[in-house]
Amino acid sequence: MNKPFDMELFLAGVMTGSPTTQQRHLRQARIIQAEIARRWERATPWTWQRKHLAWFLYQYLAPHSEATRWYYVLTARLLTRRLQKPWIFHS
Repeated sequence: MNKPFDMELFLAGVMTGSPTTQQRHLRQARIIQAEIARRWERATPWTWQRKHLAWFLYQYLAPHSEATRWYYVLTARLLTRRLQKPWIFHS
């Protein structure tokens, strides 16, 4: 039996800021995870490559506003920090 991936536990060590900001990052990280799992069949961030996050930020979010994309870039940077990867994303 597989347990669902706990994004809150995954990001707990790198999240800072107000509770509202932390909730936004958590909500966005879950959305990123769900879309990457749907598109690439990669269920957890440990299996992601840079191209998966880049696809989400630059292709999936293309129709969204610049402000929305910026907030998702901030969340992607948190995910990258937690994964200890040197990936850099720009808005």
